[in-house]
Amino acid sequence: MQNPFSLSFGKEPLSLIDRDYQNREILDSFTAENPAYQVCMITGVRGAGKTVALTTIANDLRSRREWIVVDLNPEMDLLHQLAAELSNRRELFELFRDAKINLSFLGFGIEIDGEPPITDIVVALRRMLERIWHSGKRVLITVDEASATPRFRAFASQFQIFIRENLNVFLLMTGLYENIAQLQNSKNLTFLYRAPKVDLKPLNALRCAQKYQEVFALPQEEAMSMAKETKGYPFAFQVLGYLCWVRNQPWQEVLLDFDAFLEEYVYEKIWSELSPKDQEVLFSMAVAEDGKVENIRRVKDLESNLFNIYRKRLLRSGLITAPAYGYVELALPRFREFILRNTWLE
Repeated sequence: MQNPFSLSFGKEPLSLIDRDYQNREILDSFTAENPAYQVCMITGVRGAGKTVALTTIANDLRSRREWIVVDLNPEMDLLHQLAAELSNRRELFELFRDAKINLSFLGFGIEIDGEPPITDIVVALRRMLERIWHSGKRVLITVDEASATPRFRAFASQFQIFIRENLNVFLLMTGLYENIAQLQNSKNLTFLYRAPKVDLKPLNALRCAQKYQEVFALPQEEAMSMAKETKGYPFAFQVLGYLCWVRNQPWQEVLLDFDAFLEEYVYEKIWSELSPKDQEVLFSMAVAEDGKVENIRRVKDLESNLFNIYRKRLLRSGLITAPAYGYVELALPRFREFILRNTWLE
């Protein structure tokens, strides 16, 4: 039998804990007769399941006849990609030819005798999207790991114009908190502040336990203990299950490998992207195990105002939680152990 758990980022694993409510909220809005919004951003820490959520929603709409779904690479020219993808769809070729949209100059292979070729990519896209709209179809554009690059800013700025022109085009993108924040602060992209931002929360512990119980035939209490070890972090849920399946051992026996996988696949990258002060605050939290803010600040003699600034940043990025007033906790499983193993902040 195939391992039901996966270590591949973005690939939908066989053992998947759905985020039904959050996915349904986006789908209901996009498919409504008068959509409440046409842009949505999915954020979360690395390994939180952003790509899987995007893929799940895209596949749902891809299965509907009235939807055209286009996945774009943020490292390439997105406007050119979009035009190329639309022109290469078999179901749209006849549509564009009947509308006498000559795309031969742009290299997309649609040439109409007697019709002058369109020489501007934006004009071509507008004509194509208008024709798709009049045919009763909608276009979903997905971008995984968006960031404030010149190419993406140019695309997003033009996308805003398409929305103002009442075209049936929708954008679903994922990104780390800091990248989405940079995009929202970019010149001429303030419309993104009005777009919903779905922050992926930890998976439900009971649903994780039910999946472990189903796969490994564990007693309910043991399955819940295993689920709690992952803190609802989607990548950790997959890794722990994967290791138990491969090693054919209880979860308590694979924790060293569990730590190694988390460190190598995500924690080293997360840590490298933090500022020195972010690292200092997290180190202080790891040392002061009780989570009391007063004790955490004492570790590195952090002033209250400064600590609050970084506390807010870390909360937004999904690395810590605030379970009660005056307390904070590390959000990721065994992240404390990772921090303490790396002693450069001593």
